[in-house]
Amino acid sequence: MVRNLALITLLALAATPAMAQGDDMLIIAHRGASAERPEHTLAAYERAIDQGADYIEPDLVATKDLVLVSRHENELSGTTDVASREEFEDRRRDKTIDGRLVAGWFAEDFTLAELRTLRAKERIPSLRPDNARFDGLYQVPTFADVVKLVRAKEAETGRRIGLYPELKHPTFLLQNEGIDLVDLLLREFRTLGITPTDPVFIQSFEIAPLQRLKQRGGGFKLVQLVAPGEGPADEPAMRYAEMVTPTGLAEVAKYADAVGANTGMILQDDGEPTALVADAHAAGLKVHAWTLRIENDFLPMRMRRPGEGGEGCYNKLFAALRKAGVDGVFTDSPKQIVAEREGVIWNGWCAPE
Repeated sequence: MVRNLALITLLALAATPAMAQGDDMLIIAHRGASAERPEHTLAAYERAIDQGADYIEPDLVATKDLVLVSRHENELSGTTDVASREEFEDRRRDKTIDGRLVAGWFAEDFTLAELRTLRAKERIPSLRPDNARFDGLYQVPTFADVVKLVRAKEAETGRRIGLYPELKHPTFLLQNEGIDLVDLLLREFRTLGITPTDPVFIQSFEIAPLQRLKQRGGGFKLVQLVAPGEGPADEPAMRYAEMVTPTGLAEVAKYADAVGANTGMILQDDGEPTALVADAHAAGLKVHAWTLRIENDFLPMRMRRPGEGGEGCYNKLFAALRKAGVDGVFTDSPKQIVAEREGVIWNGWCAPE
């Protein structure tokens, strides 16, 4: 009986959130609860909020009549039914965006009224077939729609819910379409009464838009996104790998408050931390990791469970990111990652390493 009591006590201590490192780690709902509902829909955002996410992430593009809407890309056919709509067949275009030729239908060629006639669909139905059940149910939301939802859920739950918008292809839209996402976002913030005292991060893979926001934004928290093997579209001679060196991070810290980094830049192949988090913290920057997905297909090989499809050992990836000291994590599955943060005990094949 004494031995069993001791074991229970040890397990309880292991499960206590206060005992673990990084318990204030932010949980950022990547495009909403996009593992359970088509991404960037009000349904996905609401589900993420209900599951306990601290922030929701709307990626922002603009319509022809200069309304900010939430889509991962300005190209629409991957996440809406536009390709099946005969009335919009003549809107199909080829555009070179950030050095890549893209064919399809683009948000900036549609008015909001036209965009409202489209319906969202699951972007990766082969991996998330359950999400495809919701195809055709939801409209493309405006940023104002997202803010209205957040405020309604704050009133319902009594807790603050953060916004983490990303400006998508701002240099392309400014130079090729005459659409200034920075101006549109700041105008929308003023209209909606959003101030720097609200829980808001603004992110971009580009540099100049963040620097402009630093000059004009009045104190909103800014996040420089970085990815392995790439560089910012507005600085083609620069590589993100250079930007995450101690010298590069010191420059980033002049205009940004955090770095949003791919997990492969934060962790080595064996799961041990790289120098990125420590160097960023030394420069005064927070680090938010993207993206923790729970399905086998998205996890490192050593964290996958035997068999095809299904959930892998995402708890191991969460534990590695926590050990590395990240300040926040983007996830498509807020429910599971909130549970991890709260100290769920795992055993069996997915026991923590």
